[in-house]
Amino acid sequence: MSTRILLIGGHGKVALLLEPQLAERGDTVTAVIRNPDHEADVSATGATPLVADIERFDLDQLTNLVSGNDVVVWSAGAGGGTAERTYAVDRDAAIRSIDAAAAAGVRRYVMVSYFGAGPDHGVPSDDGFFAYAEAKAAADEHLRASGLDWTILAPSALTLDDPTGLIDTSATESQSVARADVAAVIAASLLDDSTIGRTISFNTGATPIAEAIRA
Repeated sequence: MSTRILLIGGHGKVALLLEPQLAERGDTVTAVIRNPDHEADVSATGATPLVADIERFDLDQLTNLVSGNDVVVWSAGAGGGTAERTYAVDRDAAIRSIDAAAAAGVRRYVMVSYFGAGPDHGVPSDDGFFAYAEAKAAADEHLRASGLDWTILAPSALTLDDPTGLIDTSATESQSVARADVAAVIAASLLDDSTIGRTISFNTGATPIAEAIRA
């Protein structure tokens, strides 16, 4: 049976690698994008583009957006810029999307975070990464407390290397991982209920992805 997936951040580098994997296995993917100029790129992957500005959508609008899907995957990000916009997207919009999933009865939610995210992220307040670290910590914490069937995926530094299909989920320090492998981890986690209620941090490694993420 086809899974209906709402992918928020549908034109990101990871999302564009994820969409064809999901489409090829028969899932129905609606990819939320902000810029209508990106519709053709998304359509080419087999996903259906949906133009919506999640930064400005309120809870009711997001609940309508989420409704009717089986899964929400958050792969959006402000992508740097001002701290104000980072908080607006990576914290506030993410939290609203979690509340929207709960309101719409969409139980499954997969959040793409980063290796080392959390209240003890250790990023100094004068560092340009601080707002993102704070925003992700807040959004991840909200998801853990949501009562949803959540998974938080925390890849290390992202590269544009070719996929290896191999990761390490036991490492305690962030190294790097290919975006293509991150996409494969998201796809695999949607098929493995043992990932529910877990935060999975990972680098490139030596263990096949499906095996590495299995509890």
